[in-house]
Amino acid sequence: MADPEPHIAQKSPIKVRLEAGKTYYWCACGHSKNQPWCDGSHRGGPFRPLAYVADADGEKWFCACKHTATKPLCDGTHRKL
Repeated sequence: MADPEPHIAQKSPIKVRLEAGKTYYWCACGHSKNQPWCDGSHRGGPFRPLAYVADADGEKWFCACKHTATKPLCDGTHRKL
């Protein structure tokens, strides 16, 4: 049986400002109303949020298509969907 496919929240990344040392929980299922962050919409399904600890203050591009190979950061995969 194949792995389940996450919902594509949008076909472009989301730029977020991060604080060094803070933990963020990236939505892996694609159903969160608070993209790219988890809001618990995955409950009862096969997906779990991914914890990401910022290594520095600054901005990063987080994946919103949920198909990136560099979870949770965007790798451009959305251009192929």
